[in-house]
Amino acid sequence: MSIEVPFTKENLDICLSALAKEFRKLNGKSMPAEIILIGGASILANYGFRDVTYDMDAIIYASSAMKEAINRVGDRMDLPNGWLNTDFKTTKSYSGKLAEISVYYKTFSNILTVRTVSSEYLVAMKLMSGRQYKNDLSDIVGILWEHQKRGTPISYEAVDQAVGVLYGGWKGIPPISQEFIKGVFVNGDYYAFYMKIRESEQDTKSMLIDFEEKYPHTLNESNINAVIEQAKRKRESEHKKSIDER
Repeated sequence: MSIEVPFTKENLDICLSALAKEFRKLNGKSMPAEIILIGGASILANYGFRDVTYDMDAIIYASSAMKEAINRVGDRMDLPNGWLNTDFKTTKSYSGKLAEISVYYKTFSNILTVRTVSSEYLVAMKLMSGRQYKNDLSDIVGILWEHQKRGTPISYEAVDQAVGVLYGGWKGIPPISQEFIKGVFVNGDYYAFYMKIRESEQDTKSMLIDFEEKYPHTLNESNINAVIEQAKRKRESEHKKSIDER
C-alpha cells in the first residue's frame, strides 16, 4: 500500500504506542495482541540506511477490537485509512513461517507485543518481491551493508537457507532477483552498489510515472516488468542516437 504520509523510525514507535493504548482502552488488559512488522517498517525498526517508509504492512494477531483501534488512531493522528494493514498476506512474499522466524522488537503498554523480520529472512522476502521500482533491491544491499558494518556479515549460504525456510527453495524467486543477489555478493562493495541501485530504482519509478501519465490505468503486475525493460531499451537507443549525432 502506498500512502502519502511517511513513517520514520521516530513516529513508527509513536504510532505503535498510541495504538497499544487505544487497543487496551477498547479491549481491556486481559487479552494481549501481537503484531509482526513486515517490509519497510521492519527496515526502519532494525536498520539505519533508510529514513522513511510509505508502507506499514503487518501480520496481526489480535481481537476484532484492533481494527477499531487502528481506525481511531488513524483519525486522531491524521493518518490515511488502513495506515496499518494486513494486505501483505495476499502477496507472494508472504510465508506461513514468518511468525516462527520473527524477532522481538518492543512491547507497548504491556498489551501490544511488536515483532519484526530481519537479516537474511528480510533479504529473502525482498528477493521474492524483487520490484525494480520500489526499494526492494536497494533494501537487500542496505541490509547486507549494515550487517557488514556491524561485524555480523550475512553470507550467501545464510540467504540460501532463509529462502528455503520461507519459500521451500529458489524455484519461486524471480530470475532477476536470483541474478541480482549473486551479483551483489560477487561485487562486495555494498555501499557503492547501494547508491547505484537506489539511483536506478528512482529512475525506474520516474519512467513508470511518465508511462502512467501517457497510458493511464495500463500498468499492472503482469506487464510492469515488460514495460520497464521496454522503457530502458528506448532510453538506451535514444542515448546512443544522441551520441552518434554529435
